[in-house]
Amino acid sequence: MTIIGVLVIAVALIAVITLAKAVRIVPQQRQDVVERLGKYKRTLSPGLNLLVPFVDAVRTKVDMREQVVSFPPQPVITSDNLVVSIDTVLYFKVVDSVRATYEISSFLQAIEQLTVTTLRNVIGSLDLERALTSRDEINRHLSGVLDETTGRWGIKVTRVEIKAIEPPASIRDSMEKQMRAERDRRAAILTAEGHKQSVILTAEGDKQSAVLRADGDRQAQILKAEGQAKAIRTVFDAIHQANPSQKVLAYQYLQALPQIAQGSANKVWIVPAELTKALEGMGGALGGLSQMVGDLPAPEAAEHASQVQREAAEAAQAAADAAQQIHDEVRVAEAQATGGNKPQGLPAPEPVSPASLTEDPADQRERG
Repeated sequence: MTIIGVLVIAVALIAVITLAKAVRIVPQQRQDVVERLGKYKRTLSPGLNLLVPFVDAVRTKVDMREQVVSFPPQPVITSDNLVVSIDTVLYFKVVDSVRATYEISSFLQAIEQLTVTTLRNVIGSLDLERALTSRDEINRHLSGVLDETTGRWGIKVTRVEIKAIEPPASIRDSMEKQMRAERDRRAAILTAEGHKQSVILTAEGDKQSAVLRADGDRQAQILKAEGQAKAIRTVFDAIHQANPSQKVLAYQYLQALPQIAQGSANKVWIVPAELTKALEGMGGALGGLSQMVGDLPAPEAAEHASQVQREAAEAAQAAADAAQQIHDEVRVAEAQATGGNKPQGLPAPEPVSPASLTEDPADQRERG
């Protein structure tokens, strides 16, 4: 019984092993390469597959999905003799599992070495500045070279990316200084442009302000001149419409004489010799007001006439005082100019009395 049991167990074990060898389940996105007696037989597709036990064997299990491989940093020399460290990332997928198995022993190692050598060739033809700014061009060149080479291995390189380009520390410091200087230069240019625009706008504002101020002054002067001209024209027209007589003008002149003499700037007066005759004529005009045609006072205006005569007498007295003061100032000025000697010129006019200004010239002629 013991022997029979051992045989049964052995037969069952052999049956299980044979069944395991005969049945193969392949998952999705994977292909198994089968060899029969050491020779390629077929490729198992995803699903349930049957094999000949102890005759067929699976050589490799190939993953058909796209794979990502990151290679370690590689030192590369640029055309300007600078050593930079470059990290690359490779995206690829197996399109032919049989060729990937039998055409090359280790396609992943082959792709890595091919990437490094191609990258050195590409970077060696570029300087550092162009290598840092031409990543897209480098990626396209690497993809084209790798795809052409790995195509016969049954592998498709879909994408190659340069992850980082690290120049030496001294070069990085120089680049930072250069960038800082460039930023400072741009900042200085922007500041100068801003100051320039500010000065221009300020000058334009001052110019417009000066133009507007000058135009305002011109308009004000024009309006003022027009107002003065209109006022003079109005007064002139009023005087002509009123048609004043000589006695009114003489009386107004007598009233203006004290005001002229009281001016603070009137230091020296040049009095003509005919001043006496002029004052006598004005006095005669004032004295003959009552004898002129149409100027006789009415009985009810007698009191008013006497008041006018008093005012005329006061005005004549003030005019005489002003004339005497002017005469004295002229004599003092002549004495100072001649050094105390009496000037040899026209005789000084006789002093004018207030009574002579208010008397009638006809009465003066009769007394003469």
